[in-house]
Amino acid sequence: MYSDTHFHFMKLCEDSVEEGSQILKKLNEYSPVFELDIGTKPDDLVERTSFIKECMEKLTEDEQKKVMSYIYFSAGIWPNPEEIRDRSACVQKLKEEIERFQKENYFKGRLVAVGECGLDHHWNVNGPDARDEADFTEDLFKGEREMFLMQIDLARSLNLPVIIHSRDAFADTLSCIDEAGYHNGIIHCYSYGIDEARQFLDRGWYIALGGAVTYTKKSKMEGMHQLLNFIPDDRILLETDAPYLSPVPLRGQKNTPLNICHTYEFIASHRGVSVEELAANVDENVRRLFRLI
Repeated sequence: MYSDTHFHFMKLCEDSVEEGSQILKKLNEYSPVFELDIGTKPDDLVERTSFIKECMEKLTEDEQKKVMSYIYFSAGIWPNPEEIRDRSACVQKLKEEIERFQKENYFKGRLVAVGECGLDHHWNVNGPDARDEADFTEDLFKGEREMFLMQIDLARSLNLPVIIHSRDAFADTLSCIDEAGYHNGIIHCYSYGIDEARQFLDRGWYIALGGAVTYTKKSKMEGMHQLLNFIPDDRILLETDAPYLSPVPLRGQKNTPLNICHTYEFIASHRGVSVEELAANVDENVRRLFRLI
């Protein structure tokens, strides 16, 4: 129950093994089917898996077995200007990191997706991403697109789904996935409307909703209600994006996968189903997308 298709474990634990082990211990109480730790850097996969293994070593043998039943990983490059400028070398480094992981890592066999990768055109120099539109020249926009397409090609070569980050960039995202012609994966932290959702869904993508849906203002709640009911049962996923975007009533606090229950409750109430029914539905979608069955 309460599968979470997107979080950043090392970031939420701030490199604290003690905190990480406590989160895993509590996650075991949920007995989730699936928990996905997401990559953002070309060389972070081995470091992230090593950190989780270190956290697991503080648990009992039975607790470790339970964690191994649900923990999975992705590897990808978030569209940071630094990586975009050096995209060819970064994607090559990502490939080498994946090869190393698949040969010798404790969690080998548990890499199930490429990403998060994609396009971000949300300009806020004071935000955590410190993105400034002035930095995005025509060459950088082109490079961002190229790095995204290279990672889609990598996912295709590995026969893995793609975790797509798309913020204020719907048309460009759609253009890229159509150019690649590989419609297999998740539109993460979905932030568009029904018309945009229809176009992703028609191409075969899954849509993942996070804590941000619980922030909806009363004046826009009807539109959110319609969106939450528009996404088909067989395409909906839920995520935290921890340590970011804690759902109401925890908004503003550091997020963890343990908080996802509030998002399940919010979405279940709008879809007119029980939390248990929604959770079972998400679990079924996870098994299908990531070929766990």
